[in-house]
Amino acid sequence: VQLVESGGGLVQPGGSLRLACAASGSDFSMNTMGWYRQAPGKQRESVATIQRGGSANYADSVKGRFTISRDNAKNTVNLQMNSLKPEDTAVYYCNKVTFPRYTWGQGTQVTVSS
Repeated sequence: VQLVESGGGLVQPGGSLRLACAASGSDFSMNTMGWYRQAPGKQRESVATIQRGGSANYADSVKGRFTISRDNAKNTVNLQMNSLKPEDTAVYYCNKVTFPRYTWGQGTQVTVSS
């Protein structure tokens, strides 16, 4: 499975971005998918996950600001990010939650700065 993330960019604090992840492969719809992020000098962390049926969970740091969604027919998973903060600055990746994970994509850079 190949993962391609897009939608990142530079945004001011309080702004919004919508990230998209396109996945090739036939088993995408069977898996719980997640968005992860890695800031410079920090470990990769889970931001949000979504089960095949649409049930979602969020890290406390983004709860109420981020919304994860998926379209199983199109093999895509999205992350709507509102009220962005400087501490949200990171490279964002998507992948399935369970191991073994798919090969990580290149990610998409999100920079929140005035």
